[in-house]
Amino acid sequence: MIYLEPPGTDPYFNLALEEYVFEQMDRSRAYFMLWQNSNTIVVGKYQNTAEEINQAFVDAHGIRVVRRLSGGGAVYHDTGNLNFTFIVDQDTAPGLNFKIFVRPVVEALARFGVHAEFTGRNDLTIGGMKFSGNSQYAKHGRLLHHGCIMLDSNLTDVADALRVKQAKFDSKAVKSVRSRVTTINTHAPTPIAMEDFKSALRACAMAGGALEPYTLTTEDMLAVQKLRDGKYATWAWNYGFSPPYDMRREARFPAGLVTAHLRVKQGCIQAVRFYGDFFGSGPLEELEAAMAGLPLDAQLAEALAPLHVEHYMSGITAEELARLLRG
Repeated sequence: MIYLEPPGTDPYFNLALEEYVFEQMDRSRAYFMLWQNSNTIVVGKYQNTAEEINQAFVDAHGIRVVRRLSGGGAVYHDTGNLNFTFIVDQDTAPGLNFKIFVRPVVEALARFGVHAEFTGRNDLTIGGMKFSGNSQYAKHGRLLHHGCIMLDSNLTDVADALRVKQAKFDSKAVKSVRSRVTTINTHAPTPIAMEDFKSALRACAMAGGALEPYTLTTEDMLAVQKLRDGKYATWAWNYGFSPPYDMRREARFPAGLVTAHLRVKQGCIQAVRFYGDFFGSGPLEELEAAMAGLPLDAQLAEALAPLHVEHYMSGITAEELARLLRG
């Protein structure tokens, strides 16, 4: 089995590397990866990103958001979290067999005196509390299994980053199931260092044969970087790929209460209606019509500026309206 470890903690690069290994590298070989992301929310392929994250917290704390290839729910990654990936032939684990891939994690933790169990569809737990979620992606006879392991993650950030506030959504996207979560080091007899845990996990993964370290070539790096920049670092993939959804947001400003009802498709405003007790000097329908097609991205305030929001909502700025709509 070939072993790879990415050169850094850039989530866009690391998710691109997963896809590159899965799609482009020798299909006759099996692969094992260990990798980490710095302050990132990773959403499942079929999720509505806006529905899963606390956008205001994400913006304020510089947290990156990226969509993965596999399904399942949203997870938060920081450098107290370790991710692992197996890429193998699909007949290695027929029928979405998760247990075979999490066994090395359970065995590695046993070396440190921590008793972990595989429960439910795809979780690893300690004392009934989840510390690892797992997901899979299959295509053309190949299978990608990956999981996140919260060794020493910041649980406050986990809760705040994934909590959606002051909004109601109606969509057909897959919603995350919030679970009671914990970290491994909360239960370990003595704190486990990340490098020690990685060494133990590599050793347990070798039960299926020796690991052959692989160093990415210049050609590999360029190809992964291209995939990163063209897909995984784009708003179109991470937000625009979300299914159509309806959303209601509401906030009280000094100028009055504003309630927004939006229909969003591919991350862009398809239609919007405003209600409230604010005043304005122009017909609100003009502003609503002009906003159709605007992406709900970090540049929304700039896009609203030429529309003269205060003409239609006296005392409410483009920046304030953008914060309301993005959450």
